[in-house]
Amino acid sequence: MTEVLDVDEFGGRVERTELPGGLRVLTETMPGVLSATLGIWVGVGSRDESPALGGSSHFLEHLLFKGTRSRTALEIATAMDAVGGEMNAFTAKEHTCYYANVLASDLPLAVAMLGDLVTDALNTAPDLESERTVVLEEIAMRDDEPADAVHDLHAETLFGDTPLGRSVLGTVESIESLTRDDVDGWYRDRYAVPSIVVSAAGRVDHAQVLDLVTAAFGDRLTGGARPDPLRLGDDAVLTAPARPAGLIHRRTEQTHLLLGSLGMGRLDDRRYAAAVLDAAVGGGMSSRLFQEVREKRGLVYSVGSSLTHYAGTGTFSVYAGCSPKRVPEVLRLVRAELGAVAASGLTSEEVARAVGQLKGGLVLGLEDTGSRMSRLGKSELSFGEYLSVQQVLDLLDGVDEEQVRAVAADLLTRPTCLAVVGPYKDRDLDRLLA
Repeated sequence: MTEVLDVDEFGGRVERTELPGGLRVLTETMPGVLSATLGIWVGVGSRDESPALGGSSHFLEHLLFKGTRSRTALEIATAMDAVGGEMNAFTAKEHTCYYANVLASDLPLAVAMLGDLVTDALNTAPDLESERTVVLEEIAMRDDEPADAVHDLHAETLFGDTPLGRSVLGTVESIESLTRDDVDGWYRDRYAVPSIVVSAAGRVDHAQVLDLVTAAFGDRLTGGARPDPLRLGDDAVLTAPARPAGLIHRRTEQTHLLLGSLGMGRLDDRRYAAAVLDAAVGGGMSSRLFQEVREKRGLVYSVGSSLTHYAGTGTFSVYAGCSPKRVPEVLRLVRAELGAVAASGLTSEEVARAVGQLKGGLVLGLEDTGSRMSRLGKSELSFGEYLSVQQVLDLLDGVDEEQVRAVAADLLTRPTCLAVVGPYKDRDLDRLLA
């Protein structure tokens, strides 16, 4: 059965169909464009992995492009280049997405190609060995980039040895030990239709997309149990940071800091008030942290806050990069600002400005087919429901000072942990935590 979830004033339609076996297909028609973006979302990520299989989801994302029973890796790349399209993939903590951006007339090719990868990859032992080196190089690249390394360190420090605490990339040890049976078994077990969502946006027709998807998946449209989106019982849902601090010693010119705490799950009703709080505290050039730490004192080039939502938990964190000698002062100012907001909330002007910033960012961020496709896929996979843009704008407009004050009093008073990448040593951490 097909549902029409939204129709806008420009003729765009959002439609949803659940095919036999549980495969969900969502489309958004954008009459004013000539392109289309297709995404195949699989509800599996690094949060589903055991330590021994760390990095399997990300490794598999690489491996699927190496060939299927009907296409070699070169044929896959050549076919997409020949139409000027782009095809890629990414892996996150709770999902993996394969996507293609093409001219609308080439949508059948995109569906056939991505469908083939997701349902009929070979995952041969020789391909695994060649791609193992590529993944190890990606880990090395992450380690050479302190701004990236500090985020993985913070997750490890906050969540400890749990699925959310481990890197999406895995470790050198886990990647070196993965076998073809490990990775292919992950593919056979986890890439099941009830865990898959197909989303498309652009100059698309819902009925055509359904026909193309049905043909691409063929006899693989079989039933099964859909995974629990809440991931009940997951051992990464903690009540306090696993450790107060984590350090990676690097002889860098700049020290990279991430100070944060456990946040809230993606279904928490307070998430819109939290988003307003985040925007006002560290979300832009007018935010408190940017003004206090950079504009007034010139201590950093980059400083800001961010919220991350998972099933059942999340994070709130502040990032800053500065000279090693300025770290204590930067941390003092960040903690003081967070403490002031926790105690007194935000002014009405700050709330109004943050709401406007979020509303403008949401609408401007949906100007292309890729962002619309992602919004559909994430909504279905992570929330199991679709909210129109206007509904989200209305929810943001409904946030008031008191709601933000209550969220700040909770979120900004939780125990924090500190991640540091730079020329510091273990003995220095006690001073930074003070």
